[in-house]
Amino acid sequence: MTINTQMKILNTKKHYQYLKDNSNWIKELNRNDNNVSNFLEFVKDKYSLRVTDKVSDFIDNIDMIQKVLSILK
Repeated sequence: MTINTQMKILNTKKHYQYLKDNSNWIKELNRNDNNVSNFLEFVKDKYSLRVTDKVSDFIDNIDMIQKVLSILK
């Protein structure tokens, strides 16, 4: 694994945490540095780090607040 790949992973807390918990990715990253993009995409899916996931969570929170406010009326 090259230094650039290591720095990409270490700069993001979630990526590093997932790599510590699931060490099978270390083997894949050591074999080929091109696998880093696969790893980053996998972690984004796993931890719901995509923009669409964040927007969806925001909408869910707004709906919950609306329901609470309607109950309090």
